[in-house]
Amino acid sequence: MTSASARLLDGLLRERRVLVCCGSGGVGKTTTSAALALRAALLGRRAVVCTIDPARRLARSLGLSELGNEVVEIERERFRSAGLAPTGSLYALMLDTKRTFDALIERHASSPEARDRILANKFYQQMSTTVVGSSDYMAMEKLYELHETGDFDLIVLDTPPTKHALDFLQAPQRMTDAFDESMLAVFLKPWAEAGKKSLGFLGRALNRVVQRVDEVLGLQFVSDFADFMAAFEGMYAGFRERAQRVDALLRERFTAFAVVTSPSPLALQEASYFCDRLREFSMPLEAVVVNRVHRSTLPDGPLRTDFQHRLREEGGERILAAAFDEETPPLLRGLLEAFVDHELQAAGDQLRVENLRAGAAKGVPVVEVPHLEKDVYDLSGLQRIARCLTEGET
Repeated sequence: MTSASARLLDGLLRERRVLVCCGSGGVGKTTTSAALALRAALLGRRAVVCTIDPARRLARSLGLSELGNEVVEIERERFRSAGLAPTGSLYALMLDTKRTFDALIERHASSPEARDRILANKFYQQMSTTVVGSSDYMAMEKLYELHETGDFDLIVLDTPPTKHALDFLQAPQRMTDAFDESMLAVFLKPWAEAGKKSLGFLGRALNRVVQRVDEVLGLQFVSDFADFMAAFEGMYAGFRERAQRVDALLRERFTAFAVVTSPSPLALQEASYFCDRLREFSMPLEAVVVNRVHRSTLPDGPLRTDFQHRLREEGGERILAAAFDEETPPLLRGLLEAFVDHELQAAGDQLRVENLRAGAAKGVPVVEVPHLEKDVYDLSGLQRIARCLTEGET
C-alpha cells in the first residue's frame, strides 16, 4: 500500500531539479541516493547520481567495474538484464576531490603559467586533499558544475558523511571566507615587501624564519605557502563568486534536501540535529528517510497493539518465561526467543521513528525502508529500495 509520505517523495523526483541526500555515515545514504536516481530515470527523467563512496558499492550496484570523476551513463542492456525499462536515462559519477579542485584552479587561473604554478605547488597539493571541509565544498562544487551544464533533469547528490551539520551547510561560506582578499593580504604583504627589499633586514629576517620552519616541517612549508598565495593573487574574486553561487543553488525552489538515517538512537539524534540546522539555514528540507527499520511480523490490528503493549510493560524475558515450561522443545524455545527478540526490535524502532515524526521531523514526510536480509549490489536491489521509498512497499 502506497503511503502519503512515499507519494510526496515520488513527487520530488518528478518535479525538482536537485535532491541533496545528507546525514551521517553508515545509514544507507549512498544506496538511497542511487535508488532515488534510478526511480527518477524510470519516471522518464534524465537523472545523475553523484557520490563519495569509498566502498565502491554504488558502482557495483549499477553494474559498473568502477566510477570516476566523469559522468558515466548506465547502459540500456543493464536495465534489460534487471527486467527494467526506464523511459528516461541514468548517469553516475564518484567525486574526486582533488580533480574537482584542480578544475576550479584551471577555470579561474589568471594565466596558464599561474595555473601550472599552483597545480605543482606542494602546499596546494596537500591542501586540496587534506584540509578539513575540502570534500564538503567540492561536493557542492560538483553539484553546481553538473547543474550548470543543463544536461540533467535531476541531480541526486550523496553528500560526504559528516558528524557536524554545520561543516556541510557552511562549506560555501567557509570557502568564501578562506579566499577573503583582506585576510590573504596579511600573508602576502610581508613577502611582497621582502621581494622589494631582498637585501634588507626584513628580507633576511623572513628568510631565517622560513629556514627554521622548513627545518621543523621538512616540506618547505612557508615557502610553498607564500608561493601558492602569490600565484593565487587575482583569483579571489572568481572563487568568492563561485562559492556564493553554490550557496544560492542550495536555497533554490527547485532544490530539495532529504535527511537519511537509521532507527538507531545515535543516528536519529544526528538526524534530528541535521533537520534543525537545515531549518536554521533556510534550506528546503523536504523528506526524511529512515532505513533498516524492523517491522513487526504480526498483522496490523489489536493483536499487534496488545502484544507490543505487553512487551513494553513486562519485557521480553517475562513473556518468554511465562511461555516456557520444562517440556518445551529446544527448537520451539529458540523460535520463540527469536520472535520475541525481533518484535522487541520492531517495537523499539517504531517508537523512535514516531518520536522523530513528532519532534525534529514534524511537518516533513518521513519514509521508512524496512530492514532487508541482503545488501544491495545490483539494479534489481536498487529497484526494490526505490519501490520502498516511493511506493511504500515492504
